[in-house]
Amino acid sequence: MKNFLYLAVAFVVASMSFMSCDDEETYAEQKEREAKQINRWISSHGIDVISMSEFLKDTITDNPETGPDKSRNEYVLFSDNGVYMQIVKRGKGHSVQPGERTYINATYVERYVSSGDTVTMNKFEKEPDFFSLYRDGDKYTASFIARENRYVGVMLRYYGNTVPSAWLMPFPYIKPGMLDGAAKVRLIVPHNQGTQTAAANVYPTFYEITLSPYRNNGND
Repeated sequence: MKNFLYLAVAFVVASMSFMSCDDEETYAEQKEREAKQINRWISSHGIDVISMSEFLKDTITDNPETGPDKSRNEYVLFSDNGVYMQIVKRGKGHSVQPGERTYINATYVERYVSSGDTVTMNKFEKEPDFFSLYRDGDKYTASFIARENRYVGVMLRYYGNTVPSAWLMPFPYIKPGMLDGAAKVRLIVPHNQGTQTAAANVYPTFYEITLSPYRNNGND
């Protein structure tokens, strides 16, 4: 019921935003509007954007929560697709290896970049969302699935089994572990790297996601 209310309010806000746009707005104009919304979010949240070459020197994004320089709020820009990523906690487990399939718990909040309103979240659900993750070389694929007890997570419930492309982008750089070894990331996601709903309506989203393995595999 809580998630229904979150979605109801969020979609009303989105609908008002979309209705305010010209009915004949082109895709190019929608993307321009999206870019402006992302730039406003970056400016209003005091974000320092760093390049991939800067990030790869140490794969650290300074942030107010975990530092190491807490005066900075760094996100790395993936210039090929427009996703911005902040690694808050790398995790204390192990990275997913080529040929490995693993199962991941995800606790998250999804917000509209345009307004900051919550779209969906699972912080008050009885269980996190759950997805199967497979690495083939440098390619990661994933699907939301129901748990063994048939519990269906929020993302699977509202968006289907496709894990947003942006959710997979942190995995080369994080090592999700159990309990206090979980990884935590923040993402600013343009429409074509988000959910199918975001892609269809051309709106950007912000995610804060905590990731941990479904079971301890002995490598943590």
